[in-house]
Amino acid sequence: MVNYIKLLRVKHWIKNLLIFIPLICSGMITGDNIVGCVIGFFAFSTMSSFIYIINDIRDIEKDKLHPVKKERPLPSGKVKKSIAIAIAILAIIFSIIANILINKTLLSDSFYLLIAYMLINLGYSFGLKNVVLLDIILLATGFVIRVYYGASIIGVEVSSWLFLTISSAALFLGLGKRKKEFIISKDARKVLVEYNEEFLDKFQYLCLTLTIVFYSLWTIEQDSTYIKFSIPLLIVVFMKYCLTIEKDIEGDPTTILYKDKFLLILCVLYAILMLLFMVVIR
Repeated sequence: MVNYIKLLRVKHWIKNLLIFIPLICSGMITGDNIVGCVIGFFAFSTMSSFIYIINDIRDIEKDKLHPVKKERPLPSGKVKKSIAIAIAILAIIFSIIANILINKTLLSDSFYLLIAYMLINLGYSFGLKNVVLLDIILLATGFVIRVYYGASIIGVEVSSWLFLTISSAALFLGLGKRKKEFIISKDARKVLVEYNEEFLDKFQYLCLTLTIVFYSLWTIEQDSTYIKFSIPLLIVVFMKYCLTIEKDIEGDPTTILYKDKFLLILCVLYAILMLLFMVVIR
């Protein structure tokens, strides 16, 4: 069972909590909206698992030669390729059915976003990850789609400042991931030969600065009186993340979040404060 959970990359489902951002920011926390977003979370998560499995199947031989990836379920032989294909098919079927349950129809904005996410990531897995800059842009696009997917479920618009905040934050994470890969091993990805540490470092922290600026501007347009007090905490969260990523040998945001308990606590505290400021004491 553990190997199947690893195959599905369940620990990476935490990224899909971004789906709940429009729900919290809009303050439209009703029973129907909560149920819709929870179903949407599992629909998006199983779609992302489908992508992970397809990518792992494609990279089996290459992963067998990697010091860390060789321990994954497929390259290690702990899960057979045929079983992985069957699980991938079940995952995408579950994802589409779950999305239909939300809207009571197949064709909907959330369905189009789900398919767009699938196509972008398949394109990434099958070659676009080797195109300089486009690889980082596509990684960031996945985070933005998650937010718009959540907004489509409850029928709200994503504000311009929130879009810019999520986009900048996603680019910051993507650039940071590539920088760590570049530092550890330039041979880890073909595209890394096109980068250099100075470029990645410069634009990583430029995107971080823009994230804080755009977020601050987003708080100004909110009706909540106290939302501005979340800005210092967000800065502290990024400070801790930057300190951790500079020390850690990995640049994957999910891995770092799970490994750094203090960072995880800060993120949970931030989430609680946002829920409080946007819903309870607006």
